[in-house]
Amino acid sequence: MTQWPDGYGRRVLDSVDSTLSEAARILPDLAGPTWILALEQTAARGRRGRTWSTPRGNFAGTLIMERRDTPAQAALRSFVTSLALWHTFVAVTGREDDFTLKWPNDVLLRGGKVAGILLESVGDHLVIGIGVNLATAPRADAVEPGAVTPVSLKSTLGLNVAPVDFLDVLAVQYARLETEFMTYGFGPIRTAWLTRAARRGEVITARTMRDETVGVFEDVDETGALILGTPKGRVAIMAADVYF
Repeated sequence: MTQWPDGYGRRVLDSVDSTLSEAARILPDLAGPTWILALEQTAARGRRGRTWSTPRGNFAGTLIMERRDTPAQAALRSFVTSLALWHTFVAVTGREDDFTLKWPNDVLLRGGKVAGILLESVGDHLVIGIGVNLATAPRADAVEPGAVTPVSLKSTLGLNVAPVDFLDVLAVQYARLETEFMTYGFGPIRTAWLTRAARRGEVITARTMRDETVGVFEDVDETGALILGTPKGRVAIMAADVYF
């Protein structure tokens, strides 16, 4: 049995509107970093206000922690979290090659989206929302055109993993990497993330609300920016949706 990491709280709810909303509600009562797991979410949300399907059997979790560094440093925890998810998937499936990381905050299973991350600041706290398609995935026509097709662990690998069991492994992996991040900085996290990055060395598209950049995915720099090689030179992109 996985031992829960020291110093982290744990709350498992049968049903809630959103773990992100619940995190904001309980902030005044928290004594330290705390995980919230909802076995069902009725009003979940993803990046840019998009809906995220979280029926029973899937993982809907949020980690709340006090933010003691700059907003730019706090944002790098999307890489800490996605790397922790990668290690968790490998631990519960025994498969390394099936999982890759998509900049800035998705996990792919055989090229399909199996998990997503959403970071928010609430006062002096950082709230990390995580959705994982353990049992089911949204239909392909439920996502925007060009987006990565959603997949689930069960449909793709035939494995049944309970959300609470996934949380127990994820909490350990995250705590380990958080300690590494706080001790050694972003460098080791960045290096480990890049070795698992999807489509590195290939032409991809980074799209914001205002423009679109097409180029070769060359790197992620020390600030977490995506570096694309384009005919006009290297371009650093801090925030965008990526399309393959």
